[in-house]
Amino acid sequence: TVIRAAILIQNWYRFTMARLEMRRRYSLSIFQSIEYADEQDQLQLSNFFTFMLDYCTHPDTVSHLFTGPSVSQEVNEGLCLTEFEKKIYVPDSYYGPRLSFPLTVEDANALLHAFRNEQLLHARYVLQLLCETRRVLKEMPNITHLSTSYSKDITVCGDLHGNLDDLLLIFYKNGLPSEQNRYVFNGDFVDRGKNSMEILIILFAFLLIYPNDLHLNRGNHEDYIMNLRYGFTKEVSKKYKDHGKQILCLLQDVFSWLPLATIIDSKVLILHGGISDTTDLDFLNTLERNKLKSLMRPPKSVRNRQDPVKERITTTRPIYLQILDILWSDPRSQNGCTPNKRRGGGCYFGPDVTAKLFERYNLKMLIRSHEFKPEGYEISHDGKVITIFSASNYYEEGSNRGAYIKLNPELIPRFVQYQVSKYTRRQNLRERVGTIESSALKSLREKIYACRSELTSAFAEYDVNGTGKISVNDWAAAMESVLQLGVPWRMLRPQLAHVNADGEVDFMSCFYDLKIDQPIKEVQPALAETLCRYRKDLEIIFNVIDKDHSGLISLEEFGQTWKLFMSHLGIDVCDESLDKLVLHIDYNKDGHIDFNEFLEAFHVVHRLEKKAN
Repeated sequence: TVIRAAILIQNWYRFTMARLEMRRRYSLSIFQSIEYADEQDQLQLSNFFTFMLDYCTHPDTVSHLFTGPSVSQEVNEGLCLTEFEKKIYVPDSYYGPRLSFPLTVEDANALLHAFRNEQLLHARYVLQLLCETRRVLKEMPNITHLSTSYSKDITVCGDLHGNLDDLLLIFYKNGLPSEQNRYVFNGDFVDRGKNSMEILIILFAFLLIYPNDLHLNRGNHEDYIMNLRYGFTKEVSKKYKDHGKQILCLLQDVFSWLPLATIIDSKVLILHGGISDTTDLDFLNTLERNKLKSLMRPPKSVRNRQDPVKERITTTRPIYLQILDILWSDPRSQNGCTPNKRRGGGCYFGPDVTAKLFERYNLKMLIRSHEFKPEGYEISHDGKVITIFSASNYYEEGSNRGAYIKLNPELIPRFVQYQVSKYTRRQNLRERVGTIESSALKSLREKIYACRSELTSAFAEYDVNGTGKISVNDWAAAMESVLQLGVPWRMLRPQLAHVNADGEVDFMSCFYDLKIDQPIKEVQPALAETLCRYRKDLEIIFNVIDKDHSGLISLEEFGQTWKLFMSHLGIDVCDESLDKLVLHIDYNKDGHIDFNEFLEAFHVVHRLEKKAN
């Protein structure tokens, strides 16, 4: 009896753990699919910027996208450290770190202490730090070569994405950068998290103190147009209201001077994304990397091509595609090299592509980042490719571990995992998984509701008798045909839609607990849904047009840009409805609107949450 009871308990435990793991995995799958769909939308914006140049009545309003921001002249080489001291006053009431250049380890420690206590570094010191960082980066090659012979180990860190606690934990566990403790940070320092600026300041400070021992590679998020979508621009503008414009413009230049890759002992290649079948390290080492401020505004030669896939094959060494591939590509298990359709940019590269590059350059290992991994790292391509991801709790508290790599002189990698724990220690496993699952499903439901019209039409094609009910298989097929997220719809159905006694799905139940917050009554439902669905894209477009970062654009620019965007997408919107809306949202009748505030108003809300509030 005791043995049977023990077996029953063991089986129950295994079953419970398996179900929890299944829920955790599909939750992470939802998060990642939505993330990639969002990145795909972001890359497609570059096509719209080209469209604007071709059709905009006032092309000068967007031409700076392709020529670089003219405001960068305000933070040119002539503004040295002493000039910032004259131009920007630091009041006696400021109790944060006061930097003097050249920086010392004491300065870096003061910054760490201040940021642990949620203090800001004064704008004068930020600008001085960025100018000095640009000066040092300009002297560095596109591909940095290191040797392990000078120290025992080299530590390689992946994406941090504004998670300061992860960087502080890495330094606590692994030690601060020094001549004896060298680091390579592999891009994506910014966006998503709330402390991107603090991470940059710390890394740049240690770069200035130890330029031969701390190394930075550029990631796909070290890009000012990406920053408009994923939070860094807002963070800087909020923290540095008076000097945010100068800081952002200088950062554009700093980001463009970041090295593209690092090679250790001529054997280990470290770059942010990956490679393609046309990756040419010799060419990457000679191009003018600072000329490409953003991959979201491709050069004219790329914008004018008709077939990007054909162009990849027929054009030798296109600079834009070379950099796009190393910053955006992902490995896969199948051989070959194909366009990365999930992200919308870069390639999927197989083991054969890796082997070919290794043979050409006599390499033995590729370390890359760019991809969320639940355990913080992943090994692929028979041990030749390692993905390292250093942002723990990336999607939600408790969603994943972060990790970094220790490379010894024999180039044998050792992985160190960690997880910043503020709240998860108070929760058991079931509660942690429940939190992750709830957050993932909330994001998915918002995505579903933003596509309500298209989904309703897709459901109707299967509902030939107009019953409002369809089979689970048909419901899943309709969901995937519209959203194209590649998530397990049949498994998720109980969380998203109701079924009747016959097992048929009431497809409109997908939308029962959601609505679009619509503070302006004059907005037609179809227009509100379109505003909600493309809110992020419109916010970026309007921010780009808003050269002075005031948050205001004219009614004419608003209306024209909206109509161009809808035309570009092939969506018919009633001009009369838009004209009424534009006139109504000019609250003070000065001919301008606060577009960020306006667009923020149109988002999906959960009815139950709104009642609770």
